[in-house]
Amino acid sequence: MLKHVAEGVLVHVSEFIQSNSIVVQGRDGVLLIDPGITGDEMAALANDLCELGRPVVAGFSTHPDWDHVLWHPDFGDAPRYGTAGCAASLQDLLSHADWEARVAEGLPPEYADEIPMDLLGLVTGLPAGATHIPWDGPTVRIIEHRAHAPGHAALLIEDRRVLVAGDMLSDILMPFLDLAAADPLGDYLAALRLFENVADAVDAVIPGHGSVGGAGQLRARTEQDRAYVQDVRDGRVPDDPRIGPSAPLDWLPDVHKWQLLRLAERQQNQTP
Repeated sequence: MLKHVAEGVLVHVSEFIQSNSIVVQGRDGVLLIDPGITGDEMAALANDLCELGRPVVAGFSTHPDWDHVLWHPDFGDAPRYGTAGCAASLQDLLSHADWEARVAEGLPPEYADEIPMDLLGLVTGLPAGATHIPWDGPTVRIIEHRAHAPGHAALLIEDRRVLVAGDMLSDILMPFLDLAAADPLGDYLAALRLFENVADAVDAVIPGHGSVGGAGQLRARTEQDRAYVQDVRDGRVPDDPRIGPSAPLDWLPDVHKWQLLRLAERQQNQTP
């Protein structure tokens, strides 16, 4: 189930929108980033780690979307971290008595019965402005921003030259904007600049969904995402294969149209 990406960095790919779960090997166990989707997948991943003799010693969720904050009992009770913003968003969700129903509304029907909800979102927020994950393993730098979601973070595994991008820099998904933010387009462009700043230190980029990119792909994907955001901002039709006739997922053009509609509504509401 595990694909080798770099020394001590492995990836498991889910059938659900090519979701990537990342395993980083440390001295006494592994850091598990965005743990998985279905109960069976997570149990199988836990079994693989057990066979390798590598228990989970820490977890991290790159952002508070449901598909990045799941957990399985077989992973154990290791601390599960996120940014302060990520944890605050989850705490707000879980404070509602009907939180399971709210999450269920967004679940894909074909997987809904296979997604365990009991341990969803039990994430400890790191101190505001935290720059590294506290664990006994390779240094993992937190690159926090607001682009796709509140408290969204990319992770740079410095010694392994790997960037875990969360729900950004995908080869199959165009940018999904955080439409609840004050400046969704500006936030996204600012996050892409942060990625460019570390490009020389990266040999592999792992998106939340899609294929792992090798050397040079970070810049290429950053440029593609920037072109999409700038075209949307400036009222042009994006020349982006991810939303065209050959889009890898047939529902992406509809998401693109929905984003345009929401942005137009925001603009209309802000006009005096």
